Amino acid sequence: MIWHTQTIKELSEALQSKKVSAQELANYFLERISQSAQVNAFVDINAEQTLLQAKEADAQLAKGQATALTGIPVAHKDVFVTKHWKTTAGSKILSNYVSPFDAQVVAKLGPGQAGMVCLGKVNMDEFAMGSSNESSYAGPTQNPWDLSRVPGGSSGGSAAAVAAGLAPAATGTDTGGSIRQPASLCGITGIKPTYGRVSRYGMIAYASSLDQAGPMAKTAEDCAIMLNAMAGHDPKDSTSLDRATEDYTRLLGKTWTGEAGLPLKGLRVGLPKEYFGDGLSADVRLAVESAIDQFKKMGAECVPVSLPKTELSIPVYYVLAPAEASSNLSRFDGVRYGHRASQYTDLLDMYKRSRSEGFGSEVKRRIMIGAYVLSHGYYDAYYLKAQRIRRIIAQDFQNAFEKCDIIAGPVAPTVAGKLGEKVSDPTQMYLEDIYTLSPNLAGLPAMSAPCGFGADGMPVGIQLIGNYFSEAQLLQLAHAYQLETNWHQAQSPFAKKGGV
Repeated sequence: MIWHTQTIKELSEALQSKKVSAQELANYFLERISQSAQVNAFVDINAEQTLLQAKEADAQLAKGQATALTGIPVAHKDVFVTKHWKTTAGSKILSNYVSPFDAQVVAKLGPGQAGMVCLGKVNMDEFAMGSSNESSYAGPTQNPWDLSRVPGGSSGGSAAAVAAGLAPAATGTDTGGSIRQPASLCGITGIKPTYGRVSRYGMIAYASSLDQAGPMAKTAEDCAIMLNAMAGHDPKDSTSLDRATEDYTRLLGKTWTGEAGLPLKGLRVGLPKEYFGDGLSADVRLAVESAIDQFKKMGAECVPVSLPKTELSIPVYYVLAPAEASSNLSRFDGVRYGHRASQYTDLLDMYKRSRSEGFGSEVKRRIMIGAYVLSHGYYDAYYLKAQRIRRIIAQDFQNAFEKCDIIAGPVAPTVAGKLGEKVSDPTQMYLEDIYTLSPNLAGLPAMSAPCGFGADGMPVGIQLIGNYFSEAQLLQLAHAYQLETNWHQAQSPFAKKGGV
């Protein structure tokens, strides 16, 4: 059986019916990973621990105590701390760090709870700072659809692992689009929940008011199943929302109104004019508009809306996120853990040398920007003003949601670019996030679902943005679309040929 083409739901049914064991599945994917080094998706493997978890999952399956995720392999983004695998956050400064505890996301998905089997840690932009997965100390990850192209970032390793058939699912984090953008560029599905839905405990912080964890998988249904296990209040995380849990699969397969008829009848889809301007490439526009036409055929009504401060989301984000990063990354000083310079004259010199040697250029750039905008004399001019505009951006969305239920548009202005194409021009790379930053600034849920192909046969995703706590509705729409189309079933050339 070719297990890497199966969804989480299909693998779960195979496990429950004894067509395959968790240990057989784990070995199958570990073998694929061992043959796929050139994708550079995985940065740490511990086969012994993986098989121990698989054995435990088989025991739960034998007892009839399995969940929908028991025995399903998963890859964790290297920003989530793990007891049995190194956690580097893509940085030299943490190159040999092994955590004494698991992140809450890892624990909730793992043995004793959901029962997923960890395959290892996957590559990412250093400290989640990037849109191409090229800033990692472990080297760039390559896009399985074209190994000369980027997979997107910062969760590029997660997206590439799923698209290459190296894992049926992966965890990701999204600070300004880092789940949705690589999901779009690699042709998979990914969702960023409402800020606070998923615990940030044990997730190495980049920008604490923006970071949010979410699932990445082949389908919306798979993401819903994973989100059921990931979401929930965590008293160890002060940003975690104390809100009742819900079943994110409850609306899958149901019509929007709950009555028989067209699946999306009654749904109002908002189309922001700012998302369809001159910066959007013709091939991406065509794929997204084709998906919107499909929504109409399924009964949805499309209405024009406006998000007038969209163009300000980039400067606002690149003031606020670096400001928070400069504070969060101050803990990496060579004293308690992580890289320490081998030669130094005194404590201050040790700090300087350890951080200079340990951080990459993009991280240093953002720390310096953050320290600058927080400094005396510039706080009011930059940081405080950015916070005010952030509030206006959030209000723009609320104004739009008075006219629509869900907002749709592109995820990124272009398909995946070539490796090295924008490394020397960070401003151009920052522009790749123009459509994904605003939902993070507002704390809204948003997702990407495959909707076609653009230039050179590269995948394109459609972005769906909902109001607070509307994850189930976003997943309902994406699932209904995936029942009518087969873009999510397309396999990358790398997955088809089974590795290298």
